[in-house]
Amino acid sequence: MPMLAILGLSSPVEQDWDTIRAIQLSGVERHSLIRTVINLVLGLMVCQTLSNVIETWIIALWFGALIAAVIYPANLAQKIGHNVKGDAVRREITKLAGSMAALAAVWSIPLLLVPASHPDVLATVWMVLAALVIALVVLLHAAPMGTLAFNVIAMGASIFAFSKTGELTTIGAVASFSILSFMATIESARAWLLLKMNEVGLAEKNEVVSMLLREFEEGGADWLWQIDSARRIVHASPRFSYAVGMDAKAMEGQPLVQIISGQAWESGDFPPSLHRLAEKLKRRESFSNLMVRVSVNDETRWWELSASPRFDGNNTFVGFRGVGSDVTEKRKSDEKISHMARFDNLTGLPNRLQLTEGLSNALADAAKWRGRCGFMMIDLDRFKSVNDTLGHLVGDRLLAMVSQRLRTLMSKNELCGRLGGDEFAVIVHDASDAARFNMLAKEIIDTLSRPYEVGENTLFIGASVGTALGPSDGDTVETLMRSADLALYRSKDDGGGRHNCYEPRLHSTAEERRVMEMALRKALERDEFSLAFQPVVGVDSEAIMGFEALLRWNSQDFGPVSPAKFIPLAEEARLVVPIGNWVLHRACREATMWPSNIKVAVNVSAEQLYEADFVETVVEALSETGLEPARLELEVTESVFLREGSDVCETLDRILSLGVGLALDDFGTGYSALGYLSKTRFTTIKVDRSFVQGAAKGLPESIAIIRAVVAMADSLGMSTTAEGAETDHEVAIIRGLGCKKIQGYFYGRPMAGNDVLELFGSFGQAQIA
Repeated sequence: MPMLAILGLSSPVEQDWDTIRAIQLSGVERHSLIRTVINLVLGLMVCQTLSNVIETWIIALWFGALIAAVIYPANLAQKIGHNVKGDAVRREITKLAGSMAALAAVWSIPLLLVPASHPDVLATVWMVLAALVIALVVLLHAAPMGTLAFNVIAMGASIFAFSKTGELTTIGAVASFSILSFMATIESARAWLLLKMNEVGLAEKNEVVSMLLREFEEGGADWLWQIDSARRIVHASPRFSYAVGMDAKAMEGQPLVQIISGQAWESGDFPPSLHRLAEKLKRRESFSNLMVRVSVNDETRWWELSASPRFDGNNTFVGFRGVGSDVTEKRKSDEKISHMARFDNLTGLPNRLQLTEGLSNALADAAKWRGRCGFMMIDLDRFKSVNDTLGHLVGDRLLAMVSQRLRTLMSKNELCGRLGGDEFAVIVHDASDAARFNMLAKEIIDTLSRPYEVGENTLFIGASVGTALGPSDGDTVETLMRSADLALYRSKDDGGGRHNCYEPRLHSTAEERRVMEMALRKALERDEFSLAFQPVVGVDSEAIMGFEALLRWNSQDFGPVSPAKFIPLAEEARLVVPIGNWVLHRACREATMWPSNIKVAVNVSAEQLYEADFVETVVEALSETGLEPARLELEVTESVFLREGSDVCETLDRILSLGVGLALDDFGTGYSALGYLSKTRFTTIKVDRSFVQGAAKGLPESIAIIRAVVAMADSLGMSTTAEGAETDHEVAIIRGLGCKKIQGYFYGRPMAGNDVLELFGSFGQAQIA
């Protein structure tokens, strides 16, 4: 224990020193009267000794001062409060030490008054003072700083007084005594403090034990039970009788198993847990935490029992004594947790864990009986659009309805469950009947594709199915699920609403996609990307007004790869953002070499817009290349508005505030919500090529849609661009319907950046120079 803590000048954090200091201060008060009496008695003895060498009036005056010096610390000890804490404790201890220092100063006066010619009187006074120091070491261990203050002053005065006699041996003895008393003070205080700390710790432990005992006695959660050698109840405790629901006296002498088995005692149809208990009792074996199903007042409960056999002094078996508790609620909670761990909370279907276990069992049975089992993976088509447009609550209700329809298709041979999200699965234990297996897949697609009525909404979704047979398509859970997943992927690639069985070549296709994804990840580092530019011309002047930047990939491993193939792969691999940022910077750099009136349009994915720093990326591209903001137009699709909780509208408004244009691409397809036009001030609406081709064929719907888009754009101050014009007839139709700009093969195919510069002739060459 640190010396400062013993002296009361510091309080280490590892103990409750507020409590200990309070005890310390109460110890100061405890021996106050004894210390006062000892001081006065020893003072009278000193007065008697001094009467022959000092005048009486001086002795009387000194004794009066002694009385005052003794009474002050005594009163101070009486006034110290027991609830003093923190810094106040330190102040009280310091104040007490000061009073003891004053008392020592008074006691030092006789030593200084005795003439050097009377060494015997000086020695007598010093011995009285030494006795007082010893008394303080014993009686003031609660405040060692006061004892030390008294010791230092009194012994210092003693050494000074003896120095006048010239007796060095006496001076050494006095100094040694002072040092020893100093050490005794510290050790006595240390021992006293440790004792008090142990007392506090013991009191706390006793309080905890008492509290636990009170909780045990008042809570009624556990009870004691005892049976004799014939397994009959003896000394039934009140809680045990309460748990059984019988009077304690009525239970005495009744067989334990009979009491807790209820009606099963007559029929003999005991639950397995009661059989285990009976066997333990019969074999006289100890048991702990044995779960037993009991019947109490015709109600099934679960008890947890522990007991040990008892033997008398002659080692004769006299019965069992144990403890029990009712764990029915805990058992129900555990069963609920177990159910939640194995069943999907939303649909109530088996979850991935239970499906994995079920598939493992099905594979084991197929191997054992040389049969076949089947696994189906089901993915809902167009479910994401429901979640995005109507919210997750509607989506959750839709998933619950899907699960209900799946249940109706299942026989005892099948088990359906939910893997997660909008993915479901079916285990077919016996898939020997191939026709039935394929028919089930068709029924699943047909049943799940029927309309759903969710609230006021009529929803149309579909389902895609991929199937695999075990053990031929996979002899482990992982490989069989992987095979079914590959078949499902093929169904989704085919447009959805289809069923595909696993084929070995699907693995090679998946491997090709994996290798292509790895190559795509390195494409930026290898500088394999390039841009092509397709011109956009004015309808009336047929002059070039701008170009749309289109991404091209010439892979070292695969050669030229179609955007229709690598763009979806980039989206799955989450590479769209870095690739899109590269396109933005490169397109701006290329446009700076064109005439100042020519714009460049860059397609921006939804994932780019969802990035928090996308606006900063646009600003960086403009500042690094020096392109004027008005010459840049960013093309987005309606899908950017579908993610809930996104700040895409705010992002688009910030882009417009830079002076950059915004184009709504593929308008009229997909979700086709006019409300999107009110969310952001687009500068251009691009009409999809499907409507252009339909209008050229004279389809009234396509013509009406284009006219409506043009009229709406004109009223909102927006421009319109028709995509996909390839013939004179299509151009004439577009011109007649009022579109402002045209983009298509009729005016030019996508071309490399150098070809664009050659298109502008000498102006482009000058820019390069």
